[in-house]
Amino acid sequence: MEDMAYTTNPFLPKVRMQAVMLVRRDGWSIRKTSRHFGVSPSTVSRWVKKAPNKGSSCIPTLSSKPKSSPSSISYDLEKMIVSERFKHGRCGNVIHRKLLNDGVKVSLSTVNRTLDRHGLLKKKSKWKRYHKTTPRPLPLNPGDLVQVDTIHLIPDPTGNDKKRWYVYTMIDVNSRNAWAKAFERANTYNSLDFVKESKETSPFKISCIQTDNGAEFSKYFSYNLGIRHRHIRVRKPTDNAHIERFNRTIQQECIKYIPRTIDQLNSLLKEYIDYYNNERMHMGIDYQTPSQKLSLMLQRS
Repeated sequence: MEDMAYTTNPFLPKVRMQAVMLVRRDGWSIRKTSRHFGVSPSTVSRWVKKAPNKGSSCIPTLSSKPKSSPSSISYDLEKMIVSERFKHGRCGNVIHRKLLNDGVKVSLSTVNRTLDRHGLLKKKSKWKRYHKTTPRPLPLNPGDLVQVDTIHLIPDPTGNDKKRWYVYTMIDVNSRNAWAKAFERANTYNSLDFVKESKETSPFKISCIQTDNGAEFSKYFSYNLGIRHRHIRVRKPTDNAHIERFNRTIQQECIKYIPRTIDQLNSLLKEYIDYYNNERMHMGIDYQTPSQKLSLMLQRS
C-alpha cells in the first residue's frame, strides 16, 4: 500500500522545479521567486536545497507519513481487522464488536481508520443532499396516512412511439381504500388535481399525504395541497410499502394490457377501483373489504 502524499496536486512537482530554475539559471532572488509563486521564502529555499543539480525536470512530492509512529497498531491487529472485513463484508461497528468479544482491545476509530487505509470503508458522498424527514404519523384512523405514487406506462409496446401515460395511485393505510386515475403527463398540476378529486370522493377526511421525492411532488405541490405533505426518505421505497404493493396489484389484476386511448384506461381503472374497494378481500385487514373496514370504524366511532 502506497503512503499518502501531503498534496495531490499533479502539477506541483514541475512548479517546484520551475521556481528552482528561476533562482539558479535566471538569478532571481528567493524573495522575488516566493512572491511570484505565492509561497513563503523558506519554502523556496527548501526547494532549492532539495532539487538535484541536473538530470531532473521536477521535484517529486514526498509522503506525509511520519518517520516513526509509536502509537500505531501492530501488523497482526491490522491483518485481523482486514480479514474480518473480507470474511463477511461487515461494517466497522460489527468488526469492532467482534474483536472485543474475542478479547482484542481496539477502538472503533482505529478499526475505521484501518479499513479506510486499505480502501475498504464506504464513505458518504459529499455531494449527497441532506433531506430532513418529519415523524411518520400512526394510521390509527382512516385518513391519518394516505400514500400516493405514480405508475409509468408505455402505450406502444413496439417502442416506435415514445409517448407515456402516468397512472396516479392513492391508498389509505388504515382502511386500504384506494383511488387511481391516468394522466398524459406527471407534473404538480395533475398531482394536485388527482388529490383534490380523491378528497372530494373520499368517505373520510384526509389529514396527511405521503409521497416519494419525485418532481411531480415538489415544493409547489406541498404549498398548494392544503393538508400535511410528508416525503419518504431518499432511496427508501419501503417507506411507501402499501402503495408500492398496490401498484403491483393493479398492474397484475387490472392493467394486463394497455388500452388504445387514455379514456379507455380510466374507464378500466374506475371499474377496478370499485371492485377493489367494495368486493376484494384484503389479508392485511383481516379478510375484509375496505368498505367493510370503513363501516366498522364508523360504527365504533
